[in-house]
Amino acid sequence: MHGPKEKKERALGVRLGLKGDRAMSPKSALTRKPYKPGAHGPRSRPKALSEFGLQLREKAKFKISYGVNENNMKRLFTMARAAKGASGMRVLELLESRLDSVVFLLGWAVSRAAARQLVVQGHITVNKKKVVSPGYQLRKGDVVAVRAASKGNRTFTDRLELIKKYDAPSWLHMDADKLEGTMLSTPTDLTPPFEINLLVDSFSK
Repeated sequence: MHGPKEKKERALGVRLGLKGDRAMSPKSALTRKPYKPGAHGPRSRPKALSEFGLQLREKAKFKISYGVNENNMKRLFTMARAAKGASGMRVLELLESRLDSVVFLLGWAVSRAAARQLVVQGHITVNKKKVVSPGYQLRKGDVVAVRAASKGNRTFTDRLELIKKYDAPSWLHMDADKLEGTMLSTPTDLTPPFEINLLVDSFSK
């Protein structure tokens, strides 16, 4: 039986990487059943969405992919509007610089959902202090690390060889031996995974 994460991907018709490597495998629910879940199977003519419907769908993609809720998104947009630059890209920078996103981007977890678990379970520190909030906003110069007591956890030991070969984004520096990463700058060279303009439009009313 496929879990709710894969049903969300099927409902939106896009891979969100919620289950790590499985998402790209032949076992993926979206690969086996590339249509919306439901009792009646695939439809020959998918229902066309209105502009509002398209906005809601793109918002759902961002929220599910980054593990944020409506209030989180509203708060990020408020922060983005108060900063310089395009609101859409600023929101994306804020999403990418969340602690759970950075743990994922350092290669320590197979997905953002798995990275959130590592943070909530107390395996991660920021500037040598344990942080259990996945949405903690990192800033330039912050040092993220795996707690000394957690380094022997199989979650990390099983991935150690992959981590050593992993290339983190240019705005992050990783010391694979120490399981430590430093945020060198705000996220750069970002490519929106979905339609960022539709996301902006959904919060501009």
